[in-house]
Amino acid sequence: MVVVVDHGKVPAGDVARLAEEVVAHEDVVAVSTPFVSPDGAVSVFEATPAFGPTDERTPALVEDVRTLLPEGAELTGLTPVMNDIAAKMSDRLPLVIGFVVGVSVLFLTVMFRSVVVPLKAAVMNLLSVAAAYGVVTAVFQWGWGVELFGLDHAIPVSSWVPILLFAILFGLSMDYEVFLLSRIREDWQRTGDPRGSVVRGLASTGRVISAAAAIMVAVFLGFTTEVDVVVKMMGLGMAVAVLLDATLVRMVLVPATMAMLGRWNWWLPRWLDRILPEIRLEVDDDAIPAPAPTRPELSPEPAAV
Repeated sequence: MVVVVDHGKVPAGDVARLAEEVVAHEDVVAVSTPFVSPDGAVSVFEATPAFGPTDERTPALVEDVRTLLPEGAELTGLTPVMNDIAAKMSDRLPLVIGFVVGVSVLFLTVMFRSVVVPLKAAVMNLLSVAAAYGVVTAVFQWGWGVELFGLDHAIPVSSWVPILLFAILFGLSMDYEVFLLSRIREDWQRTGDPRGSVVRGLASTGRVISAAAAIMVAVFLGFTTEVDVVVKMMGLGMAVAVLLDATLVRMVLVPATMAMLGRWNWWLPRWLDRILPEIRLEVDDDAIPAPAPTRPELSPEPAAV
């Protein structure tokens, strides 16, 4: 951790006393000799913590040291910066999740003319993301089988992983969801059979979804062989989420809930139906007007003599 002191606000004679206060903290083992810039404007010294930057006690230490510093002295360095980034991402993660889920529900409501289906889709997608979070935490942070991924001990999950995993996995899960729901809705509009449309929609998309998921799982598992630990975490999380999403969620939970809900899947209040724009997934060939016939070109007749 690096302490930078502005001599315009803190006298140069107080820097040594400030360094003694910092090293007096029980979790700081040493401080370096303060270095004064050539122009005498600032002084800089380093403080060495008693534990590593990924230790769970690091955030409290950073806050304690900042509390000790007077106005005109700032704490920086790799450890405080990464701690600030982790705190910022943790604070913003609920906002990101809420925004993405809200926009997705809005678009699905417009597309499928339903209130129940978009809400159910959001919940199902969050189940896959939550499963990925759990597996990554159990393997890398708790050390369950971490040796299989080339590591000899457990390590904390990177602060970048949760938000990146959510952004990627929610998009992939929604892709499967829209593909499946489109076929079910088309059959429902054609037959009016709520249960049979689920069966036929699942039958027509099951092989495609399973094949695409198998390809992605194989690719994502390849990421776990990389040297970078963050790439390993991302690869394992995405592989687990896609596997569960394409099997347990998309092939079991989604059809089962839709079969139980029946006609309620496509319920939409009349007032909402009037204000929402209507967007058609596909246009039938019969609905496309045929082009007007064109008159063939005639060769000019020879002029009369």
